[in-house]
Amino acid sequence: MFNSLSDRLTATFKNLRGKGRLTEADVDATVREIRRALLDADVAVPVVREFTGRVRERALGAEVSGALNPSQQIVKIVNEELVEILGGETRRIRLAKSGPTIIMLAGLQGAGKTTLAGKLSKWLKAQGHSPMLVACDLQRPNAVTQLQIVGQRAKVPVFAPHPGATYTELEHPAGDPVEVARAGVEEARQKLHDVVIVDTAGRLGVDADMMEQARQIRRAIVPNEVLFVIDSMIGQDAVNTALAFDEGVNFTGIVLSKLDGDARGGAALSVASVTGKPVMFASTGEGLDDFELFHPDRMASRILDMGDVLTLIEQAEKSWDKDEAARMAKKFADQEDFTLDDFLAQMQQIRNMGSMKKMLMMMPGAQNIRQQLEQFDEREIDRVEAIVRSMTPHERVAPKIINGSRRARIARGSGVHVSEVNGLLERFAQAQKMMKKMAQGGMPGMPGMPGMPGAGGGARKNAKNAPKKKAKSGNPAKAAQERKDAEARRANAAKALPTGAAFGQQAGDFDPSQLNLPKGFDKFLGK
Repeated sequence: MFNSLSDRLTATFKNLRGKGRLTEADVDATVREIRRALLDADVAVPVVREFTGRVRERALGAEVSGALNPSQQIVKIVNEELVEILGGETRRIRLAKSGPTIIMLAGLQGAGKTTLAGKLSKWLKAQGHSPMLVACDLQRPNAVTQLQIVGQRAKVPVFAPHPGATYTELEHPAGDPVEVARAGVEEARQKLHDVVIVDTAGRLGVDADMMEQARQIRRAIVPNEVLFVIDSMIGQDAVNTALAFDEGVNFTGIVLSKLDGDARGGAALSVASVTGKPVMFASTGEGLDDFELFHPDRMASRILDMGDVLTLIEQAEKSWDKDEAARMAKKFADQEDFTLDDFLAQMQQIRNMGSMKKMLMMMPGAQNIRQQLEQFDEREIDRVEAIVRSMTPHERVAPKIINGSRRARIARGSGVHVSEVNGLLERFAQAQKMMKKMAQGGMPGMPGMPGMPGAGGGARKNAKNAPKKKAKSGNPAKAAQERKDAEARRANAAKALPTGAAFGQQAGDFDPSQLNLPKGFDKFLGK
């Protein structure tokens, strides 16, 4: 959603790197680029003006002039101001003290209210609640049927006493939405559902009839929360629509739908600032699980390409199999071999977390490799799984026995080329070596860890600075003299060593007092 804005802001901050001090001209140029980036992202003009004004005021203040790294301080200021216009802090649903918590959804037709009702109900169910959906959109044809299908997928009951409008009864739909809402709340109270989600009707544009119906439903059920669902892709018109709904139904929170779209995303940065109401949730895809609590600080980090590791960790904790993780930890501690069965289990764990693209885009600096991520084929995991499942149990445990004929058989069984089987086995061999090094207490390529050349991370540096070996002479007499000189140097070096210095002498003859060791170290060596 914020790819264009993120690219523009990242490029702007790069121009400040390496400057020990920022002049007023540098600050003005940076603020000008930020203003252009926000306007191009369809952020409302009043919001842009207020945002850039605060950034410029703070950038010219003492907090930048006294900073060791002014460019990083500018990024910090922009990050804090983005968090502020996105709502400041995370806002959660206010639950009712007694009786069911009533949540009313409002918004234009096509914003995604009905689908979002199912997503919200499934999210609440995962939180330990018992939600129920109420179908009050009797205006749009098949809206009730759609809500029933969504509720069935989310495994949440739906209260729908009327079928709603059909294509032949658009002007006179069956049933009264206000009465349906009132009866739905009563039904939830009798059946002990602690959350009621009321899906209301929308229009293609803001009109008096829609607002009047929404106001009547609000007065009838007195909801604890009124969530305004807005399409993140509608651009500048988002502000006008939000202000109209705020005046009509006085909503308490905002839900951003279609946040995974390719639009510029100015609605997300505008609505909360203009209305003063917090963004509470975000819909990030078409699936019922593509729904998350909105965190202003994390969204600001995503925009500035600083990643969202906390959300990534939460998704991992939610979907990761704890028993499988404990089994792998025990295997890792016992230094057992990492097999292709383990590899397959880890791949399935990653798949349970959702889209690989979305997960990788949450990593810091992901914008730099966005093009490669967009070209990543999510079906690659399916091909890997097919290759591993085409192997026999013994082949998965001992992949070294997989010769040419076996590779051809595995390729036929999984529907891939032999080269793909070879590539997978090579990657697995590398992963197996890495796991073995980690089990032994080291990590290849990690400075200061055992099991690596140099042990202190300086192997490459020492090799680079080491004197080059002198080339042997082509003259036989001269070469013989060089060998004789080398033998003499080795003999002199051996004489200079302490007696029994573990180079040919017995270890028991070694006397620590001959070395300049710390006091008490001889006791440690058993002397």
